[in-house]
Amino acid sequence: MGRILLRYTNLVLVTLFILSLLSFILAYLFPGQAIENLTGLRLDNLTTLQSSQIQYRVTDSIFAQYKHYMSELFAGNWGVSFSSGLQLYDEIGDYLPASIELSFYALFLSFAIGLPLGFLAALRHHKLTDYSLLSVSLLGYSLPVFWLALIMILVFSLQLGWFPLSGRISLIFEIPSITGFILIDILLSDIVDKHTAFMDACRHLILPTLSIAVVTTTLILRITRRSVIETLNSEFILAAYARGLTPRQVLMRHGIRNALIPILPLLAMQFPTLLTNAMIVESIFSWPGIGNWLIQAIYQQDYPAIRAGMLAVSVLVVIFTMSIDMTIRLTDPRRRRGKRAAI
Repeated sequence: MGRILLRYTNLVLVTLFILSLLSFILAYLFPGQAIENLTGLRLDNLTTLQSSQIQYRVTDSIFAQYKHYMSELFAGNWGVSFSSGLQLYDEIGDYLPASIELSFYALFLSFAIGLPLGFLAALRHHKLTDYSLLSVSLLGYSLPVFWLALIMILVFSLQLGWFPLSGRISLIFEIPSITGFILIDILLSDIVDKHTAFMDACRHLILPTLSIAVVTTTLILRITRRSVIETLNSEFILAAYARGLTPRQVLMRHGIRNALIPILPLLAMQFPTLLTNAMIVESIFSWPGIGNWLIQAIYQQDYPAIRAGMLAVSVLVVIFTMSIDMTIRLTDPRRRRGKRAAI
């Protein structure tokens, strides 16, 4: 176990080092002066330019500049946005929880729907139920996320009027930001009409969450189906039948637990896809997340914001993916054997 923890720790550190190096280099690749891209400050006069160059050690060697850049990152000095003039560390801290919240709800919904349907398709293998679910999953996987989001807005918001068109919550509610997650902040707040605000936030969440969850749900359904079929055809399942166990006992005691093990790595693989789809959907629903913020930064050529936002999202994806993969490696005996590929 210690060797696995050490290996994953080294892998995370090396990956984060490469990401920080790329983020540092971007300041010199973007148009304009590197010192402006690092600080986010428009340096119009010579005095300000010289003081900023001294502060960020632009005249020193590249290694000294990178060392100072890393110290500024750990200190929370990520620069200033060209467009808003606010500290990027504070802005990213305000927008990133909204994207994480949307991705988490979509992932939870995908597993809540995809796992049972995958088991149902596997237990009804080569029957009408199986073929129907496979056809629906193929259709759902083929739908572009942005097109599905627009269709949902057209049908459920504009024509039927069931759900809000955009935003995170109605403007009549003022929810103090405590954790950054809107539902939790509503529960922790002291507003008068808390129940109404909570239901309003849930109505705003439904369409963006469904738009993101469709593709992931179809993937989970197909992988669950395949895993359950392979598990039920294994030798230890046949041995359980030979001992006189009923199909229900075999499924509950041996089938479900062993079929779920190959599905867990899907969580690590799908989180980057979920976050990417969330960033697309945010711009369509005007969801105040990091994706919508980054797209606006690209439109406005806000280079410090682009650099800092890309670094924050990359670090989040790397840490989450590595953590899930390490947990699976520690809990799954079959993966702890360290088998190597053979040609």
